[in-house]
Amino acid sequence: MDDALSEVEFLARSANRVTVLQQLARGRHTRGELGDITNASQATLGRILDDFLDRSWIRHDDGEYIATATGRLVADSMTDLLSSLETEAKLREIIDYLPTHAMDFDLEHLADATITVPTEMRPSAPLKEVLAVMEDAAHLRVFSHAFNDQSIDIVERRVQAGEQTFEGVFAESAIAAIAKTEALWKRFKSLAASPDASVRVRTDGVPLAATIADGTVVFLLRDGRGLVQASLASTDERVLEWAVETHDHYWRTAVPFDPDRYETAGSDDT
Repeated sequence: MDDALSEVEFLARSANRVTVLQQLARGRHTRGELGDITNASQATLGRILDDFLDRSWIRHDDGEYIATATGRLVADSMTDLLSSLETEAKLREIIDYLPTHAMDFDLEHLADATITVPTEMRPSAPLKEVLAVMEDAAHLRVFSHAFNDQSIDIVERRVQAGEQTFEGVFAESAIAAIAKTEALWKRFKSLAASPDASVRVRTDGVPLAATIADGTVVFLLRDGRGLVQASLASTDERVLEWAVETHDHYWRTAVPFDPDRYETAGSDDT
């Protein structure tokens, strides 16, 4: 373990070492080419290459350098480590709100995700990101513990215009909340009654809020008080596969939406 940590430290102390080894793992390079890539001096490159030769991570062949099998192993491992650390740093701010317990995929698949957080100038930025994705989708699938008025407005309008198909599965608490506002309830029932929309209700609840808009998956992340803290959008194939499978699971374990169950005489119009 100590020897391995020493080698990690040896590489990590110099970005040029990492770059040179990664480049040589991809193919042959002369010292001059490596200098152009790294902007390192020839003296620095000489020390790096000598250190790598001593470790048998590279070999010198006809004026060019190339990684050995063990050199490629080290380069690939270092690349994976750096990628993991970059992803962790990206997710650090929102990890407390990310429902990782329900996500059956490695977080590395979120490396290229777009994260939007509220700012003083744009406090509603995360929700607007989700709404923009919903607005553009031809086929929209949602599984969620909430469904706000702006989302209902967009989906009901686009579905009724024949511009979108919709499959939504919601926690029973979400439907009950919508039913408390008469105008919103009317629009939601109109959406659910459309031939291009299907709505189901899950009595066991839905522990997260996710939208599948064509090939994009968007999570709306809330804190323990229910306040939106971020949105996260991903087009990664594994994330999309997981989202579709999860939607299908919630769909199969839900019941068709029946508005009569939620009609209340005391609904208001606020």
